[in-house]
Amino acid sequence: MAAAGLMALPRIALAQTKWPDRPVRLLVPYAAGGPTDAVARILAERMSGNLPERVVVENRAGGGALPGTEAVARAPKDGSVLLFTTVVHAVHRALHGSRLTFDPQGDFTPVALIGVVPQVIMVTPSSPVTDIKGLIAYLRAGQYSYGSSGVGGSSHLGIELLKSMTGVAAEHIPYRGTAPAVADLLGGRIAVVMDSVATGSGQVKSGALRGIATTGLQRSLALPDLPTVAETLPGYEATTWNAVLAPAGTPDDMIQAMSRAIWAAVENDTVKAKLEELGVQIPAPEDRNPAAAGRFIAAETTKWERLIKEANIVP
Repeated sequence: MAAAGLMALPRIALAQTKWPDRPVRLLVPYAAGGPTDAVARILAERMSGNLPERVVVENRAGGGALPGTEAVARAPKDGSVLLFTTVVHAVHRALHGSRLTFDPQGDFTPVALIGVVPQVIMVTPSSPVTDIKGLIAYLRAGQYSYGSSGVGGSSHLGIELLKSMTGVAAEHIPYRGTAPAVADLLGGRIAVVMDSVATGSGQVKSGALRGIATTGLQRSLALPDLPTVAETLPGYEATTWNAVLAPAGTPDDMIQAMSRAIWAAVENDTVKAKLEELGVQIPAPEDRNPAAAGRFIAAETTKWERLIKEANIVP
């Protein structure tokens, strides 16, 4: 079995854990080919070489990530099915309330926060806006609109947070994904778009769009020359993120062993380099554990639920 080939994962973790006797399904509630799927596949490939059973990515796209998330909530509690999710998990309750068929907090147990992914705020090269101060002044001076990948997505929440912290106004135009929003930005129909650095950095580097700032607390390795919004607006942070969750009730020894297996994979130099290319900022070593992941997700849930209520965001 592959157990003999385990590298960074201690043998004792296997000896004391009853591993699933079938491939581990890493369920991604988004379409194949996107940045979330890409990170999941990088992780799954490396983990497959470190565990007794393969880790297989399964895409269950559509429905605002709800069907895929519910499938994991109802899955066996034995480590054979895991959820690979994003910041959207933190807003399910605020957006859908009593319509939800699962509890985003109570039905899941955090396993690992793989990392946060900053976004980049983009305008056209012909725009008069060149920095965050300029964007705030521009939006304050006129009636403009911005595009996002959809209601409650990170590109929507990020601009709404900027509006909340500065008092500027801008009409939200939701699209079915960021690509059509970028097309309308290039066509002059909207003024600004926020997108993950995983996809937006290519537009900025090519010169097709002008990046004015990234949205993490620290500068993005994907666009190191761009300042963060927080350098102008202290306290601002609006990232998406990638986290692995298990169904609630999964034994703690399985949760801990899966966490160790994940970090054994992420700490591989090749994996680290691939994640950096996608803009993923990996947590500090002391935060690479289930408890830290749980605290992070709880804080994100509180933050975005408050914004959704204050901004009266509805699906």
